[in-house]
Formats: sequence, structure tokens, C-alpha cells
Amino acid sequence: MEYKNLLIGVHGSAAIITFNRPAVLNAMNTETVQELGAAMSELEQNPQVRVIILTGAGRAFIAGADISEISSKTPAQAREYSELGQRVMHLIQNLKQPVIAAVNGFALGGGTEVVLSCDISIASEQARFGLPEATLGVIPGWGGTQRAARLIGTAKAKELIFTGEIIDARRAFEIGLISRVVPHEQLMVVVMGLAQKIGECGPLALSVTKKVIAEGIEKSLNEACALETEAFSSLFNTQDQQEGMKAFLEKRKPQFTGK
Repeated sequence: MEYKNLLIGVHGSAAIITFNRPAVLNAMNTETVQELGAAMSELEQNPQVRVIILTGAGRAFIAGADISEISSKTPAQAREYSELGQRVMHLIQNLKQPVIAAVNGFALGGGTEVVLSCDISIASEQARFGLPEATLGVIPGWGGTQRAARLIGTAKAKELIFTGEIIDARRAFEIGLISRVVPHEQLMVVVMGLAQKIGECGPLALSVTKKVIAEGIEKSLNEACALETEAFSSLFNTQDQQEGMKAFLEKRKPQFTGK
């Protein structure tokens, strides 16, 4: 598929999706959201891709939804837009490969919601975050109210959403919204190094880990640990487990195939 609003490249085991609407700070219109969903689905099926990185062109990661597009929507059209965004955020969260947000600049509204859907988020010191929808008379519509509350706690999520405050990368790190803050010029170097480390691990193990964490967080500790036991034992019927442990005993790097 050809993409109008995204740049996509595969570098070794890592795929990089770059939001490419710099003239509007990568604001997400409907077409871009649809393209993101298609790109994620396409890359999920690529056996070469072990990690997916999301980043933005220019000064922004994603500066939010394209207000010029959505301002005149009817309630029914707004519902469709929210459901589309939620489907894509759910896809990112549940993709079999780990997804890293390399936040290079503004990540506001839908941009923060994309960050919340990723597995790991690393930000440049120049990055800015916020869920300012209430200042426009609406609320986050792509899962922001729910994922923020789960990730940073209800009190911090309410403060962020009630005030519409835009926070810097250090504050985002302090409240647990992101994983790490790095110098701007080092962002992609750090992210690619992390992607390489992840890409050397067993892809089935990574996929199962994502699933167990996502499902387990909604269960009691006993139920979640039982889920972990099932997942752990199921991997002992895979070629990756046999190769990984054999390689360890033979003191060499494993050659995982995802089988």
C-alpha cells in the first residue's frame, strides 16, 4: 500500500513509521489514522519486523487531531471518528511486536493517546505532552481517559485532563507517562539501540509477554499469575525455546525464527 501521510522504512529487524505532515505539526486527520492502522497491520505480518518505532517529522510527534477537519462533525460522525481512533490505538496496544514511541516534539491530544498505546515511550528533552481536549469543550476520544488513568493513576490523569495542561518531558517522566528522557540529538540513537536489543529476543516470548501483561492487569494477582504460568509453559512447545536454551548452553547467540 502507498502512504500519503506516513513514511515507512525497515532497518534490520526494526520498522520506523514517521508521521509526515510537518506543515500541520503532524495533526491526525482521518486519512492519517486509517493509514496508521493499515501500516501497523501490514508490518505485523512481516516476519523480518521484530520491533516497530513511531516518530514524527519536523517539530512534532503528533500535535493532536486535525481540528479543522473535526470541528464541524455531527455527534454521529464524531462517534465514527472516535471508534476509528480507538480501533487503531487498540491495534497498536495489542500488536504482536513491541511498539516504541520516539517522541521528538509535541505529542498533544491524539499524540499523547498514541504514546499511551505504545509499549515503551522515549522522549526528547524537547517533547511536550498533554490532553487538552477539555479546553476545546470535549474529552479525549481515543482511549486517553482510560489508558492515562491506568498508566499514571486516576488523580494525575484527572489533573492532566481537567486542566488541559501541557507538560514537558521531565514532568511526563516523573508521573510515569513515559519511560525515559534523552537529549534531542540522541533520541533515535537511543531508540534504535533499544530496538536492536529487543529484536535479539525471542519474538514469540515478546508477543506472549505483551498479551500476558495486557490481560493480567485487569485480573486479580492470583488469576494473572495463573495466566503467566499457562503462557510460560506454552512456550516450551516452540522452536524458539529450544533454540534459545540450546544457544545459551553452547555459548552462542540464538537464531530465533518466531516458531
